[in-house]
Amino acid sequence: MKMRGIVLVVLAAVFWGISGGIGDILMGKGWSPLVISFYRGGVGLILFAGWWLAGKKEKPVFTPPIILFSVLAGAGVAGNFTFYFFAIEASSIAVAATLMYTAPVFVLLASFLLRIEDSTWFKWGCIIGVLLGIVLLTGAYNTDNLSGGVFGITAGLAAGVSYALFIFGFKKATAIGDPKTILSVAFLTFCLILLPFNDMTEVTYAVTSGDAGWFILLGLVGAGISFIIYVIGMRGTAPSTASMVAMAEPVTASLFGVLLLGDTLTIIQLAGMAVILFTITILSVKQSGS
Repeated sequence: MKMRGIVLVVLAAVFWGISGGIGDILMGKGWSPLVISFYRGGVGLILFAGWWLAGKKEKPVFTPPIILFSVLAGAGVAGNFTFYFFAIEASSIAVAATLMYTAPVFVLLASFLLRIEDSTWFKWGCIIGVLLGIVLLTGAYNTDNLSGGVFGITAGLAAGVSYALFIFGFKKATAIGDPKTILSVAFLTFCLILLPFNDMTEVTYAVTSGDAGWFILLGLVGAGISFIIYVIGMRGTAPSTASMVAMAEPVTASLFGVLLLGDTLTIIQLAGMAVILFTITILSVKQSGS
């Protein structure tokens, strides 16, 4: 059961990595990150609603905790999708995806502040390691040549904070609720959050444009199918383990960008990416074993 959960989380992460590449293609065609994020979640919502309606005709359970954690998860997904695409637009898929996976560090810092976890030299060493990796990956050591600029770096880190929020929300919700209900509430929240920020003319035009197929594919791969298998996988996987095995996403995203979109990474950037992924993996292994 545990191995099945891990395999499902890895598969979801691979789909998310591919969705970053699809989003980059759409931005290259002139679509805004907000519209891309909205359709990624909107197509997912349609799939989740269909899954829910096609299921058994049993009355859904909407308790306050299920609603609360599902809404938190939806808000986290909204922030994660949107900031992720903004970061890709300002930098590259590889930089954006790797910065997003600083999420465990934000969880650790929050745990320190809330006194949920004790501060140790090992944990602070991991934080310093991730910060060093970020400096190398983004070129922050040379302020005249930042990879993606301050906005791109900030957006990537904000995607990481949002990622931490949706892991927390989904893990809490799946422990007490039905996946179909959780995903439907979460992505309804997602759409309600993003809708006011979108240009409705652009949203409407996307449906009839020649790129409609890309939007549908993005929603199916990046939200619908991937989140169904992710939520099912999370039921048998610890959050720290899930964050570790989901490292398949930045690797997949980076390979997509380099092989299919012509992105390039310097030796220093590759070293920074390696430092971040290695440090987060060590932290996740330590946390899951503690």
